[in-house]
Amino acid sequence: AQRKLILITGASGWLCSRLVSFIAGSPDYQGAQIRCLLLPGQDVPELKWSPQIELVYGDLRNPPDCKRFLNNAQDGILFHTAGMIHPRRISELFTVNVGGTQNLLKAAIDADVKRAIIMSSNSPCGVNPHNGHVFDESAEFNPYMGYGKSKMLMEKFVRQVAGSGRIETVIIRAPWFYGPNQPARQTLFFKMIREGKMPIIGGGENRRSMAYIDNLCDGLLLAAKSPNAAGKTYWIADERPYTINEIVTTISVLLSNEFKLSTKNSQPRLPGVISEIAECVDMSLQKLGLYNQKIHVLSEMNKTIACSINKAKSELGYNPSVDLKEGMRRSIKWVLEKGYEI
Repeated sequence: AQRKLILITGASGWLCSRLVSFIAGSPDYQGAQIRCLLLPGQDVPELKWSPQIELVYGDLRNPPDCKRFLNNAQDGILFHTAGMIHPRRISELFTVNVGGTQNLLKAAIDADVKRAIIMSSNSPCGVNPHNGHVFDESAEFNPYMGYGKSKMLMEKFVRQVAGSGRIETVIIRAPWFYGPNQPARQTLFFKMIREGKMPIIGGGENRRSMAYIDNLCDGLLLAAKSPNAAGKTYWIADERPYTINEIVTTISVLLSNEFKLSTKNSQPRLPGVISEIAECVDMSLQKLGLYNQKIHVLSEMNKTIACSINKAKSELGYNPSVDLKEGMRRSIKWVLEKGYEI
């Protein structure tokens, strides 16, 4: 059945602009109205290409804004992709990721929204106990730092709401994602690899699940339309996890062989203890309510964060068609076409 209204939070994020073009191009949603929530003062030119798209300005932390965003949204489908990842202060993780989601879902229930697809992360489960381990949907909560804790509390609230039977919910857990429209921090990652400045910590054989952005959009749309997904949680990622060495080598080879950019083919290798020290510093800062993005990223660099997508494949029919090499090829091409420096 054709759905008349799609609602998306986090419209300034790179996932949202990709998701909007996926929905607009999907036969399932032909002619649907797409309503996007932006923070006041934000401008996203990528969202202004179609009369199908309506922009609403508001803040999830403000319940009247949520109510206004969900005005006349009966039977609509809500994609909640907004979230705070790298805050200035730790408290923002909880006011946005937990409080904002609570405000949004309360307003969605009042508006008789049919289904909410909630974007979560690998962080409520933390890091894998050893390199050969993969998380599936039965994994216990073991949140990594403040962000993980905020997403865990958010997921618990979503489950509670699902149990009330007043709205259908689906939780999507996505790991590190990549692809066109990527933020500057991802382009910096390419630049560091090209210049031979990307530190590989602790051997680089630790594995990371990654999600190419189009694979993730596919997963989100499947979660929206699959009748038996209601009330469930799914991991959505590429077909398999990749080692850090494989990720770095893939990017390095693409930069030099396909894009003909002079690239240093070796990176500094540092002992695993560097990440352990960063983790201690990160924890100490977060206890004080402070956050440093570089230290946080460094603390994770020797960890394995890997998941299995078997449940999404068998229940949703999810089939990630893009792998690391093709996904990174498209990402680099996008960066160069935009005129950004690698």
